[in-house]
Amino acid sequence: MRKIILGLILSVFSLHAFAQIMPAPDREEGDGPYDRLIIRGVTLIDGTGAPPVGPVDIVVEKNRITRIQTVGYPGLPISEGRRPKADENTQVLDLEGHYLLPGFVDMHGHIGGTGQGTPAEYVYKLWMAHGVTTIRDPSAGNGLDWVLNEKKRSLSNQITAPRILAYTSFGQGAENPITTADQAKAWVNENKAKGADGIKFFGAKPEVMQAAISENKRIGLRSAMHHQQLDVARWNVLHSARAGLTSMEHWYGLPEALFEDRTIQDFRLDYNYQNEQHRFAEAGKLWKQAAKPYSEHWNKVMNELLELDFTLDPTFNIYEANRDLMRARRAEWHDAYTLPSLWRFYSPSRQSHGSYWFDWTTEEELLWKENYRLWMTFVNEYKNRGGRVTTGSDSGFIYQLYGFAYIRELELLREAGFHPLEVIRSATMYGAEALGMEKEIGTVEVGKLADFVILEENPLQNLKVLYGTGAIRIDENNQPIRVGGVKYTVKDGVVYDAKQLLADVKEIVDQHKARENARITQPGLDW
Repeated sequence: MRKIILGLILSVFSLHAFAQIMPAPDREEGDGPYDRLIIRGVTLIDGTGAPPVGPVDIVVEKNRITRIQTVGYPGLPISEGRRPKADENTQVLDLEGHYLLPGFVDMHGHIGGTGQGTPAEYVYKLWMAHGVTTIRDPSAGNGLDWVLNEKKRSLSNQITAPRILAYTSFGQGAENPITTADQAKAWVNENKAKGADGIKFFGAKPEVMQAAISENKRIGLRSAMHHQQLDVARWNVLHSARAGLTSMEHWYGLPEALFEDRTIQDFRLDYNYQNEQHRFAEAGKLWKQAAKPYSEHWNKVMNELLELDFTLDPTFNIYEANRDLMRARRAEWHDAYTLPSLWRFYSPSRQSHGSYWFDWTTEEELLWKENYRLWMTFVNEYKNRGGRVTTGSDSGFIYQLYGFAYIRELELLREAGFHPLEVIRSATMYGAEALGMEKEIGTVEVGKLADFVILEENPLQNLKVLYGTGAIRIDENNQPIRVGGVKYTVKDGVVYDAKQLLADVKEIVDQHKARENARITQPGLDW
């Protein structure tokens, strides 16, 4: 409690005195890692795409899985003789009937910034409460040194936080704009020397992009790219993949690679990129300008990306308000878990990124619904042909809240056509592969780190049980009840009470509301 209050005070000060949000306080939550831990009786969904199996006992020593033992059959008593033995130095969690999955990987996890007013503790606990044990921070918005320090503290379990990978924005920290291939290569090598895990690109002239991406690959770092509209006419996803880009974020640059009867998006003639209503409304028309699904050119582009082992990180959830603004704005978790400062950031504004609701219409929502249909068709078929699709949330913008938005991304992969087991694989094994961490995380296998999501309900039957607010059912008295929510998140062998983490978040929000005399109201209304 003391550290939560201190964090609130310091976070307010930071909005006025520092470029970064305040780092997380030292860890007070979680038990372990233990010399030896046995998790007994769970049904295992291992992340590889294999069907569930159970009951199994899982043995963890320190922070490594050392044994996975099947101990019986559903509906029959556990076979005690098959169970790993526990001694006086063993901690036992008896979780018969629970479901255990690998820790989730959020491939697009901004930690937040002063614009959102989000203390790091708030963001981390929302992620951890939803089973997210690893995040890729795409652009290190609080500064590379800040992110690397949080990464170090997380790796040593000094803070309650997911594992963090720092991807700097291309050119971040450079004294002057990067305009030549030599400058690009020099910056890329400096970036590695500073300790970054990779780079997030937005765009530059082709010779700079070619030099930077290929040099980054040569020295062994990975990369992501949001192909912004200012440069995509001369450098699309195919150019990036050929140069050695690891993954594309969102979908910009992909329809442009699929153009057949044009070379430039059909922009309205008064378009201004700085007007985000123009930017996002026009983007809703873009997939209809691309080659038709399964056409010759559509297949050609897809097959080349597959041959290049390219990763798609679609972040479907971050644009969902475009196709249903009211749904995203009225999501039930906002009232309890969204900070007043973050709510103000979301609200219609000509300045805050992603707050472009100047006059969002039914017509624009309909265009975006069709945009999603075509986009999802490509992503699902990419997966069907063996391509790697990962799970990223891009939370902190456009009414999408950390943790909750990640689970929504899982639902949207399901909407795109993924089997629930394929959804979980994208959230775990494929994320680990895309980060180059498949030997450490992503699946529940002997030798890997003990990163788990544990819950009482079967998420394959209903992904909604992964939300912190759970799923709705009717009890025997015909009354609505809530079931689900992650019960335990295990990261590096440390066992966290996920529901308590969510309660901590609510306390942070309540204190912010009390201090500011604030409440969640709808834009243009006082209720």
